[in-house]
Amino acid sequence: MEGMMRKAVILGERKAGLVEMPIPKPKEDWVLVRMQVIPMCTEYKAWLRGEGNADSRMNILGHEGAGEVVEVAQPCGVKVGDRVVLMGAGPCGRCEYCRSGNFLHCSNQTNYAQFTGETEPTGAYAQYRLGSAWLCPQIPDDISYEQGSMAWCGLGPSFGAMQTMNVGRFDTVLIVGLGPVGLGAVVNASYLGARIIAVEGVPWRMQRAKEMGVEIVLSPDDPDIVAQIQAQTDGLGVTCALDCAGNVPAERLCIDTTRAKGKVCFIAECSDDLPIKVSPDMIRKGLTIIGQWHYSLNDFPKIMQVIRESPLLDLQISHRFPMSRIQEALALSASHECAKILLDPWR
Repeated sequence: MEGMMRKAVILGERKAGLVEMPIPKPKEDWVLVRMQVIPMCTEYKAWLRGEGNADSRMNILGHEGAGEVVEVAQPCGVKVGDRVVLMGAGPCGRCEYCRSGNFLHCSNQTNYAQFTGETEPTGAYAQYRLGSAWLCPQIPDDISYEQGSMAWCGLGPSFGAMQTMNVGRFDTVLIVGLGPVGLGAVVNASYLGARIIAVEGVPWRMQRAKEMGVEIVLSPDDPDIVAQIQAQTDGLGVTCALDCAGNVPAERLCIDTTRAKGKVCFIAECSDDLPIKVSPDMIRKGLTIIGQWHYSLNDFPKIMQVIRESPLLDLQISHRFPMSRIQEALALSASHECAKILLDPWR
């Protein structure tokens, strides 16, 4: 496919806009996808800092999306017209991690720009994007592009965490941080029938969690928060805790409020070091502490089932913007008064 397309880039500190670049060409088993829905994630952090190169065209924003395959270079498992979720670009597809579905841990990542030969590589904030065919699972016919796009960071990290912690209807789950990922954890935990205790400091997100049926939403600034959580669990603590906030106090709260023989899972990136006292935190409590990035590709049909059946999914999506209003969308994302924001690259 010849021609130009639009992509969103950072133009400076708290400034973003659209530029044009050539439509990328499919190569080997990488296919060209016409993007239909682009969920926003943490790109607002780069927008706040004004990260990007001098001419702005090397900005690589976004890593989520759903769209239609419009061109292939060779037979490769997907075909023109398939509706797909883009799960990533560079994992090799051959190593032990890729074969097991845990492709994010692949140590043989392909360099996107070197492989494609593009001088202006693009992320997901664009009208077209290349993706490895084996990482473009198909969206079932009864699921929309919007719904299907939630299969990556919208639901994925917490879905993987719930799978690893084996959360079920007899569990009380603490979810710390109710951003888009934390609200996705509410969707997943509710689907599994677990009782939820949530912690969040932004009033908008506290209210959204209550609208999703979470009865206990506490502020992290409450000096008695540990005691309150203990009181809600017969003095024992929660059975499972999930950090979606990505800061040391949140991580510490998860450890301190999880009962003996419970499970703690960290899914939010944190650049600071969490002090762990091995004896009281782990040995004497018998805690299982887990790091989880995402979920196995083999579980894609299961996450599609959550998307299809959960009555809460629509509440996880709070705003929709034309990509032409990227400046406004990033400002809203930075305000934290939102859940998942979706972009329409064709408006």
